Amino acid sequence: MLFTSVGRRVELISAFRRAAERKGFRLTIYGADIVNDAPALAFCDRTLIVPRIADPKYIPALLELCRNEGINALIPTIDTDLLLISEHREEFMSVGTAAIISDTDKIRICRDKRITSEYFESCGLKSPKAFSDYTAYTGGFPCFIKPKDGSSSINAYKANNRDELETYANHIPGYVIQPYISGKEYTVDIFCDFNGNPIYITPRERLQVRSGEVLKTRIVQDEKIKEECIRLIADFRPRGAITVQLIRDEITGEDYYIEINPRFGGGAPLSMRAGADSAEAMLCLLAGDRLTYFDNAANEETYTRFDQSVRVIDGKFALNALKAVIFDLDDTLYSERDYVKSGFRAVSRLFTDTEKAFKKMYEAFEAGKPAFDTMLNESGIFTEEIKQKCVSVYRAHKPDIRLRDGARELIERLRKNGVKIGIITDGNPARQQKKLEAMGLVALTDEIIVTDSIGGELFRKPNDISFRIMQRRLGVAFEKMMYVGDNPSKDFFAPKQLGMKTCMIDNPDGLYKDNPLTATDLHLTSLSELNEVFRNE
Repeated sequence: MLFTSVGRRVELISAFRRAAERKGFRLTIYGADIVNDAPALAFCDRTLIVPRIADPKYIPALLELCRNEGINALIPTIDTDLLLISEHREEFMSVGTAAIISDTDKIRICRDKRITSEYFESCGLKSPKAFSDYTAYTGGFPCFIKPKDGSSSINAYKANNRDELETYANHIPGYVIQPYISGKEYTVDIFCDFNGNPIYITPRERLQVRSGEVLKTRIVQDEKIKEECIRLIADFRPRGAITVQLIRDEITGEDYYIEINPRFGGGAPLSMRAGADSAEAMLCLLAGDRLTYFDNAANEETYTRFDQSVRVIDGKFALNALKAVIFDLDDTLYSERDYVKSGFRAVSRLFTDTEKAFKKMYEAFEAGKPAFDTMLNESGIFTEEIKQKCVSVYRAHKPDIRLRDGARELIERLRKNGVKIGIITDGNPARQQKKLEAMGLVALTDEIIVTDSIGGELFRKPNDISFRIMQRRLGVAFEKMMYVGDNPSKDFFAPKQLGMKTCMIDNPDGLYKDNPLTATDLHLTSLSELNEVFRNE
C-alpha cells in the first residue's frame, strides 16, 4: 500500500500494520512525502520523496512507483491531494493500483465549502448558509470565515462584528462566511466498500481540538446522526473513508453539517480503536472479501491522543537542519517581571517615598490586582488624573532590562552557523521598540515583526499572518523554521499549523508557567538549555 503525503499520520499507518498482523496479511507500506523528515516516514517499510503536489511531475512519479513496485492500493491522506489523484484514478488502475478515493465530482463538492453547504441542503440536511462576499453577508454575528478550500483550521477565524469580518476578508483569498453555530461538535468517521455501501458509521464528540485535529474524543452512538449520514451516503456513494463534521445547536438541538473530508480523518484511528476498524475492513476488501454494515464501535468510550518524538537518523530530522529560528520577545528573551519592575521604578519616582510606592505596586501586581489603583488608594491619594500620569510614565519609560542567560550566546551561535534570526512579538510598537533597543536586539536579528504594527491587536498571536510575512521575508520554508516562545495559550498554535518546529521555554519565573502545556517539539526550562541542545547537535 502507498500512502501519499504521510506527514504526521503515524497512527493511521500503525493501525494498518496492526490490522495486517491480526489478519495474517503480508503488508508492505510505502510512504511518500516532499521532505525526508516527515515523522510518519519512520514507520513505513519503504519511502519515496516526491515533487510537490502542484508540480506536473508529481503524478508521473507516483505512477512510476506504483508500476515498478506493484502497489495494490494508494491511500491519499491530505485534502490538497484528493482532487488530483481522483482525476487520475483510471491511470493508476491501468498500472494495477486501486486509488481508494471517491469520484471526482464528489471531491469537487468537498473542496469548495460554499458548494458543500448547498450539497448538504440537497441531501435534506441542515447547513449554515454560506456567503462568498462579506459585503452581502446577512447571517448575523458572530460568524465564521475561512478559505473555501482550506483545511486544518488554517486561516479560519471567528468574527464578532462587521469590522473584524472585513479585516479577515481582506486577508483571506477565496473565503466563505457562515453564521457561527454554538453547540457540541461531532466528527463522523464513515467507511464504505468500493461501491459506496456503508460498513462503519461512527459519530464522535470532539472534546478537545488542536490545529483542526481532535486531541480528545468520545464515541457517541447517536442514532439521529447515523440516520442523517445514511441519507448523505446514499447520494455521495463514498469509496473508502470519509469524515463528516457537524455541530448540534445548543438551543434548538438541530444538527448543522459543516464539511466533508473524503479521506481518513486525523482522528479516524480512534474509531478503529473503539471497534470500527476501517483499516482491517480496507485490507479485507482488497483481498476480495464482501463486507456488510457493522455497528459495533464501543459506545461512550473516550480516547485521547498525544505527541511522540521521532528523530530521523543522519540528521534528517535534527535541529541542525533548521535555517531560521524565530523568537517571541516578552518573557522569552528577557524576564517580563524585570520590565514590570523597571516600569514601577520609573513610576515610583513621582512620589516622595519611592521605595514604599514601588513595594505597594509590585505586591499588587504579584497578587493579580491593579497596581496603580491599589498603590494610590492605599496611599490615600487616588485621583483619575494621578493614575493616568502613572500609566503614561510606565508606558513611556526607558526599560532597564537585559537578555536572559544564554540568549546572546544562543543567537550568536545560530548566526555563526548561517541560521537566520527573527522576532515576532505582540504589543504596542513604540514600547516594544524600546525593549528591543534596550537589549541590542535590532543588531542581532534579521527580521523583527511587532504584530500590532500590521493592523492592530487583531493580528496578535495566535493569528498566523505575522508568521507568513516572516517566512516570505526570510525566504525559508516553514519546515526549516523553529519558533521559540513561552506562552502555550497563544505562541505555538500558528507555527504548528504552518509546519514549523516549536520550542517551549518554561522559565521558572515566567508569567505563563501555570498555563496548560501545549505539546511542542522541545520543552525546556531556559535558553541556556536550548543553546546546549544546539551545541550537542
